[in-house]
This record gives sequence, structure tokens and C-alpha cells, in this order.
Amino acid sequence: MEVILIRHTTPDVPTGTCYGQSDVPLKASFETEATVTKAALEACGPMDHAYTSPLSRCTRLAAFCGYADAERDPRLMEINFGEWEMKRFDDITDPHLQEWYADHIHTPVTGGESFMQQYDRVSRFLDELRHQPWRRVVIFAHGGVLVAAQVYTGQVTPADAFAALSPFGGLVKIQL
Repeated sequence: MEVILIRHTTPDVPTGTCYGQSDVPLKASFETEATVTKAALEACGPMDHAYTSPLSRCTRLAAFCGYADAERDPRLMEINFGEWEMKRFDDITDPHLQEWYADHIHTPVTGGESFMQQYDRVSRFLDELRHQPWRRVVIFAHGGVLVAAQVYTGQVTPADAFAALSPFGGLVKIQL
């Protein structure tokens, strides 16, 4: 099965803000960015099924690209930043922050997830997807979900995953 994963367009939040599972708005450049993404997706050919994170930054892009009825799945949400949601990293006084910086792969944020916890969530989704009858699927999601999927397929290691982070509105292809 070919899976096209698409990262949402640019969120309208200050740089350095933890906005993982918060439902944040998109920049005014949404339509311009989404037009580029839609053209790239159309160049991939028709899809048999579509999924999306339930967060509006993904459902809005899915609808723009012609998949307003994309199946919503909470396992496709971005990492849960817990108590750090909507705070700027520079403003976080939690002493746990330095532990997370030292090992974000295994260390969860206070009240949230680690990358490996997010990976486990995305892996369960992909394990189920493997058993579906479709040949081509599109998924509208978040940067962390895209890198987790690439780790799942062996395209990158967890340590190198964020070096492979797709730009906003970018596409990643995997094979299941």
C-alpha cells in the first residue's frame, strides 16, 4: 500500500511555541500554501481513502484538497505537550525541560508524551491500516506523525527523525 502523508500548512503561532495538540489557527497564507500542496497531491494520482488528524489545521487542508470527508483519527494528532501546550519554550520554567531536551525520544513532557509514546500511537494506526483493502491512501497530519511513520517504515531512525521533518504543506511517501 502506498501512503502519502501530508503535513498541515503554517500555523499562526509565535515561533518557539509548544502547540502540539492545541487547535491553533493557520497563517493568512493558507490558501497559497494549500494550493501548492493540492497540486503536489494531485500529481500523485487518485487515492482510495483519506484520513486526517481531527485538529482543524489538518481537516482544513484535507477539505481544501478535496477530502472534506476524510476519516478523522485521534491517533494522527501531534505530540501531546501536556503542561507546556501554548507556552514558549523560552518561558517554560519546569525543571523537567532539561531532561526532555537531553532525551526527547524517551522522556515525556510534563503531563504529555515522549516521541516514542507518539510513535507507539502512530504505529498502532499504521498496523491497522496495513489490513485495509486500499492500494493508495492519503493522510493529513503533523510533523511528528510524519516522522513517526518514517521511523515505522525504517526510512529514518528515531535519533535522525527530526532531521527528516517535512516542511509545512510537504508530502512524504511510505510503503506499507
